[in-house]
Amino acid sequence: MHNPLTVLFHDGHLLVVHKPAGLLVHRSPIDRHETEFALQYARGLNGGRHVYPVHRLDRPTSGILVFARDSATARTLGLAMMSGEVNKTYLAMVRGWPSECGEIDYPLREEPEDRRLKGIEQPVRKAFTGYRTLATTEIPVAIEKYPNSRYALVELYPKTGRKHQLRRHMKHINHPIIGDANHGRGRHNRYFAERFGQGRLMLAATRMEFRHPVSGAQVVVSATPEASFLEVVSVFAEVPDLGQPE
Repeated sequence: MHNPLTVLFHDGHLLVVHKPAGLLVHRSPIDRHETEFALQYARGLNGGRHVYPVHRLDRPTSGILVFARDSATARTLGLAMMSGEVNKTYLAMVRGWPSECGEIDYPLREEPEDRRLKGIEQPVRKAFTGYRTLATTEIPVAIEKYPNSRYALVELYPKTGRKHQLRRHMKHINHPIIGDANHGRGRHNRYFAERFGQGRLMLAATRMEFRHPVSGAQVVVSATPEASFLEVVSVFAEVPDLGQPE
């Protein structure tokens, strides 16, 4: 069976991989019918032995995913993530032209996966995201009310880890991520899905920097976005070198 995960870093304590878009990290009550998960593929890369997810990536998001080979390492690194000691960078394509850089300080209400909690008011948590615009483009296609349509390629730096934080924050500043079915703009999503023959969320986890939970050494992991992501960003005349797809 083909393993869709690509190993980016590994040692006796950690296994860091690239997860393709469309693959769930683990079983979810929302997707009961699914039978393939990044967790099982990571076990295959670990000689069939158990691994522990340190964090999560949404199903449609591609990029860096960290597993620990033991529960103590998972707990230590998980706490570091929760306390903001792990630096994460995401790459996203958004509608419109955001400012050159900025920070989004916008609290978010929790979104529980458990259907039994639906209808029960959830707490609101602080949420912070930094961003930097890397490239912009304007294409001669009237998707909404203007004759041309503008898009930007941005780096996103989440300082907190709320559910769907990046997608909800970009919607909040009126620059929704392309391909986001829940928080995006349907006309723009459909345009790119039709133009490239497939739709995907244009969000990828591309860099992570943290202190190794056992050795204390600084670990930096980078991942080039997969081919389906790079194909869409070909609409930009000039983009930074994003490397070869995973």
